[in-house]
Amino acid sequence: MNETDVVHIAGQAMILAAKLAGPLLLVALVVGVVISLVQAVFQVQDQTLSMVPKLVIGGAVLALSGGWMLRITVEFTQQLFERIPQLVG
Repeated sequence: MNETDVVHIAGQAMILAAKLAGPLLLVALVVGVVISLVQAVFQVQDQTLSMVPKLVIGGAVLALSGGWMLRITVEFTQQLFERIPQLVG
């Protein structure tokens, strides 16, 4: 196992982390902006108002994309386990 292998595996892990976090972060961003605009239009100053929709919609996104997230994580892990003999020996 040399530096190239380590950098390659680390790069793949970072790409996987971005793929897993992307949908949830994008939805939270969009919901936050929309709710902030609504609060600004109606001059509502309640901070907790933005958390409930983010949690509900975030949970829905997680429920819908959880299977896909689990599948790509398991595939990545299986690929790592299959490469162990090459990396060690």
